[in-house]
Amino acid sequence: MTEHQQGNFHERMTITGELDAASFLPWIRRHAAKLGLSQEISHADAERIELELAGPVELIDMMEMGCSLGPIDVWVETIERAKIEAR
Repeated sequence: MTEHQQGNFHERMTITGELDAASFLPWIRRHAAKLGLSQEISHADAERIELELAGPVELIDMMEMGCSLGPIDVWVETIERAKIEAR
């Protein structure tokens, strides 16, 4: 059975904006954990965060919505998502 058939997807989410807030990375980790998504942050600076997520696409959609609303001390301008092909 493929990952798609099981309902699990792997995506890279790139978040850009004014992200220079120490609270955003722990917030992302907590939010992903609450949704039951596995996540790995591969890049983080004041203007861009890249993370890889795995789980049901509906929950990844919820993660995107949560990040776009995010904590009050960050300003998210864009969120781009790209599917990661199975290796």
